[in-house]
Amino acid sequence: PRDYCLEIKRKIEKCTKIPVSIGIGTTKSLAKTSTSIAKKFQTTTKGVYIIDSEEKRIKALKWLKIGDVWGIGRQYSKRLMDNSITTAYQFTLLDEKWVKTYLTTVGLKLMRDLKGIPSMELEDIKDKKSISVTRTFDTHKEEFEAIRERVSTFACKCAEKLRKQKSLTTRIQIFIITDYFRKDQDQYSNTINLKLPYPTNSTIDISKFATLGLEKIYRKGYKYKKAGVIVMDFVPQDSHQLCLFEDRNPKHAELMKAVDKVNTRYSQDLIRLACQSPGKTWKMNQEHISQRYTTNINDIIRVKA
Repeated sequence: PRDYCLEIKRKIEKCTKIPVSIGIGTTKSLAKTSTSIAKKFQTTTKGVYIIDSEEKRIKALKWLKIGDVWGIGRQYSKRLMDNSITTAYQFTLLDEKWVKTYLTTVGLKLMRDLKGIPSMELEDIKDKKSISVTRTFDTHKEEFEAIRERVSTFACKCAEKLRKQKSLTTRIQIFIITDYFRKDQDQYSNTINLKLPYPTNSTIDISKFATLGLEKIYRKGYKYKKAGVIVMDFVPQDSHQLCLFEDRNPKHAELMKAVDKVNTRYSQDLIRLACQSPGKTWKMNQEHISQRYTTNINDIIRVKA
């Protein structure tokens, strides 16, 4: 495990230049403790520490101050120190009834977790129940084609997110809004919900349905400032059963896999639908965003010699 962790650490630092520390333990809180040790003693641990024995567990907990224990807040930390409990190891020697009385059931679970008895559950990342992509335009848009490009792009982004969580959508919502801050302009807003004829996460299908919805709610003569696409009512991609009367292209699934693979490996939006907005015209109007030195090639610091 240590060699594997060192390789993970090496790759992360090579690709992002971000230093990381990795800790492994038999429980969640012991893994957190291991990470603290790996971070504190970089020279001796090389950024990786594993608590894999009772001796290491006791030594680590004797080193860890009670105020630094993950899950011990400021109030509980003060109460424990008032009772001469200054280290995590001393905390694990307390009577369980006392801990439950003064630190509640959560404190009792933490104490058992530090003893090496798994008591703190790991949280699963839950799939989203709906996915939305909405944007305020940088300038007012009147022409249907300009709005259609953006709505189509929003729909494509929704489809990408659907595929990432391996879900299919059965309902799509599209909305458009004018600028309500401009009292000198005529105002209009509308929303439409479409029940799809079949579950899908195909970029082509969702973009097509989004365009159909936009055609029904768009009204000429207004200056639009915002639009959005929301997909909902998901079904799992793997458990969906095909219907004999579904009018969808079976080749879309393989095509989307190929598109996602290319875009992930080389460049986002390298392959996209012709109906999507060109360039970055669909992106958010972020005028004061912090620079992203480690994740955006355009924000890399330039040094002039």
